[in-house]
Amino acid sequence: MQPDTRVVHTEVPALTSRPLSVPLYQTSGFSFDDLDAFADGMTRPDGAFVYSRLGNPTVRALEDAVAGLEGGTAALATSSGMGAINAVLLANLKAGDHVIAQRALYGGTLALLRDLEERWGVAVTYVGGHDPEEVRAALRPRTRVLYLETIANPTGHVSDLPALGAAVGPDVLVVVDNTFASPLLCRPIEHGADVVVHSTTKYLGGHSDVTGGVAVFADPDRYRSTWHHAVELGVTPDPFAAWLTIRGLRTLALRVRKHEQNAGVLARRLAAHPAVRVVHWPGLDAHPSHAVASRFLDGYGSAFSFDLADVEKGRKFVTGLVLVRLAPSLGGTETLVLHPASTSHRQLDEDQLNANGITGGTIRLSVGIEDADDLWQDIEQALGR
Repeated sequence: MQPDTRVVHTEVPALTSRPLSVPLYQTSGFSFDDLDAFADGMTRPDGAFVYSRLGNPTVRALEDAVAGLEGGTAALATSSGMGAINAVLLANLKAGDHVIAQRALYGGTLALLRDLEERWGVAVTYVGGHDPEEVRAALRPRTRVLYLETIANPTGHVSDLPALGAAVGPDVLVVVDNTFASPLLCRPIEHGADVVVHSTTKYLGGHSDVTGGVAVFADPDRYRSTWHHAVELGVTPDPFAAWLTIRGLRTLALRVRKHEQNAGVLARRLAAHPAVRVVHWPGLDAHPSHAVASRFLDGYGSAFSFDLADVEKGRKFVTGLVLVRLAPSLGGTETLVLHPASTSHRQLDEDQLNANGITGGTIRLSVGIEDADDLWQDIEQALGR
């Protein structure tokens, strides 16, 4: 080969041993000697790797790892958490269908459901998420999806997954956003869920350096049909994002334990502070979901909210912190704070905020893995402003 050709054709060496970390397959496509294998790989998710929008070895390693953690048969990684939610809902709903959704949800999910109502004619009924009879009463002939969050953002409401899933029966797809719990605290498929979604940006990635999502399926046929839609939608992730998430997964168990330990310290101290009206952490005995959470979760999570007197107090608090950072997202090693009414739930009007248990004084805290006393010192000084 001439130099012009040689510099283009660098070959991957064959291995006789296994790498300790998952290799990064940063490639857009794969070449073939067999045309039939090439064609077959473009038609199904478990065929040969052809094009990284359809599948990639690094992405598949992430999908297999999360499917195993959640107890699912297969998983579909996406470029963001909202990508996973969109892929699942758009692949399994059509105009005229009906969704039953928990009232207290992430603002982006609520905005998507509103868009499905207004633009695509998908009816949505909102329920409290604790009463199976309310869910049963909401059923319609064209109910296709029950949508829940394991631990609601930001109120800490914990859905009674087994009871609510049983209320809709086997013909309704039960979709659960498990981001706030992670598979370490809850595995919704074990409690009757059909599909579990995550923003892997949060605890699974865990280092505030990657954006991604994943949907895990109990039924392989549902996975395959959703995969076909997802690759057309174009929400599949970049291999490097998947590689970063795999790296984060390795410390998930260590981080989740420290996150929750710190959250318990801060939630109890906040509950005793005179400037705080109420703390929405399900680990507290007074929280409405404490009994449900204690029954089937393996912990209470580490992202929670609390209410100050009014919006002005809330704004002063979040801008008065020094160590705790005012920033979006959650689940990273650092502690973050935000004001939901202004940010994560900005799409909602006042009535919708109230229905979701959010006031102008509501603060969401995503507790990191720093020293709890250092965090409390910063929080306490900001409360005094």
